[in-house]
Amino acid sequence: MTTNESGKDTGTAAASDALTQNLAKVEALSARLVAALAAKRQVPPSLQGPGSDLFQKAAAAYVAEMMANPSKILEHQVSYWSKSMKHFVEAQHTLAQGKLAPPSDTGPKDKRFSNPVWDSHPYFNYIKQQYLFSSEAVSNALSSLEGLDAKDRKRVQYFSQQIVDMFSPTNFLGTNPEALAKAVETEGQSLVDGLENLVRDIEASDGELLVSLADKNAFKVGQNIGTAEGSVVHRNRMFELIQYAPTTEKVRKTPLLIFPPWINKFYILDLKPQNSLIRWIVDQGYTLFVVSWVNPDASYAETGMDDYVEEGYLEAMAQVKEICGVDQINVVGYCIAGTTLALTLALLEQRGDASVKSATFFTTLTDFADQGEVGVFLNDDFVDGLEREVAAKGVLESFYMARTFSYLRSNDLIYQPAIRSYMMGESPPAFDLLYWNGDGTNLPAKMAMQYLRGLCQQNRFATDGFEILGHTVKIDEVKVPLCAIACETDHIAAWKSSYEGIREMGSRSKTFILSESGHIAGIVNPPSKKKYGHYMNTDWPEAPADWYDSASFHEGSWWPHWEEWLRKKSGTQVAARVPGAGGREILAAAPGTYVKSGETP
Repeated sequence: MTTNESGKDTGTAAASDALTQNLAKVEALSARLVAALAAKRQVPPSLQGPGSDLFQKAAAAYVAEMMANPSKILEHQVSYWSKSMKHFVEAQHTLAQGKLAPPSDTGPKDKRFSNPVWDSHPYFNYIKQQYLFSSEAVSNALSSLEGLDAKDRKRVQYFSQQIVDMFSPTNFLGTNPEALAKAVETEGQSLVDGLENLVRDIEASDGELLVSLADKNAFKVGQNIGTAEGSVVHRNRMFELIQYAPTTEKVRKTPLLIFPPWINKFYILDLKPQNSLIRWIVDQGYTLFVVSWVNPDASYAETGMDDYVEEGYLEAMAQVKEICGVDQINVVGYCIAGTTLALTLALLEQRGDASVKSATFFTTLTDFADQGEVGVFLNDDFVDGLEREVAAKGVLESFYMARTFSYLRSNDLIYQPAIRSYMMGESPPAFDLLYWNGDGTNLPAKMAMQYLRGLCQQNRFATDGFEILGHTVKIDEVKVPLCAIACETDHIAAWKSSYEGIREMGSRSKTFILSESGHIAGIVNPPSKKKYGHYMNTDWPEAPADWYDSASFHEGSWWPHWEEWLRKKSGTQVAARVPGAGGREILAAAPGTYVKSGETP
């Protein structure tokens, strides 16, 4: 502690000044928060949660079970109360002895409670254990609930778990020891910084709360991500076609064309040099083209699946064939682009068009009988709400897609980032993958509903047939040689469902590879990392579990195995093709202009 010439305590004065400044900041931030909330977008109730009929079904099933099998309900309740009361009594007994210590059994482990204080401090340990006991009781009650069909039970479990996760003590300042400690250490500065982060996110999302997962100022597409050298060699209202510059003197004769999903932007395949699938493919000696889809606005309201196939897939294929002077090409479809690629291949089969030599599918669903985790959002209560929303707006806004996919991993993509940002006052990390994840796109109204109704809900491609450009196409009409890569923990395109769809295709030559990890990390998995392994099996048993049980495990990335497969479909070597050769006009440098739609200048 020091004093100045007047004898005033300078430490106290500095603290007082800091407090005054922080209070002024809080006042200004509060005014901004009120203004942002006043401008909150109107989200229809049907898109805020499931219809009330779901919980009515669950309540009716629970009451029926109480009447028919009361001993089962009592058993659950006794189990819960015995654990809870035993823990309470142990805590009281310890305090009565004058000990400020947790019980010897500090409870189950959970990554949300990784801070040692949750186990070492009696107050926080008590809160943690009581919460986990309650969570377990809810889970047990729902998992054994009879009288609900499997789909309703899955939805009830999912949305109930969302409520349970939301009430975790880690999500509240008063019961989060790490946040409280930081507030004390920083003399409240962390809370002021957290409020600033909160206000910024709400302002950026039209009054809604979408947690920023990455520093939005840390990256610029074309400058420090998406920087592979190439040129836009064709453009229409649906896409820009990028041809990448060769890095080898010779390339395979058959070019490769990648169709990324139009739910997000293509540069997930080119985040940075060390994990860029685009760069890696070029380095292996292939002429590579990638489609960069337009980010549609309301003027695309009537753009449907027919348009994506005709003006997207067929047009891109024709351009690649023309540029390279070949009759056949190899193609890749990722996620929803893989689903639409399958429709296109079936259409080409009906037309007798042999333009595609082989096809690769990344995390693709074509049989939606089992919709996986995302299926909880595909009932009529949600889809009807989306239909009304897109009819009014002309597009399904990226806001809804981002929120939906975040809630599939709410602890990792909502609550933990919110804790770090709003309670700890930390800035979002400069993480390229999370930056890309937040750089979403809209979906045209007509296309979105055709996809949700005809493919996801009605599963027409795998059953009665899906109509494309006047043809009714079916899954068994996909007959080109193909390779499919699925991801073991994929929460968007479950690998078992992906396997089922590929197994039903009519191709005589099929390869299935299962990568470790999820929808993105399992695909963006370069050999240099030696991180996630993969499974392979040349047999095609009916049950995915049987395929898995007899599959062989391989360390590291699946990329080299796939390239070995692709090489056999790509012909002899020819002189490397340079973008613009033959008089083709270069419209822009890669990554093009469409990918920057909505980007902050």
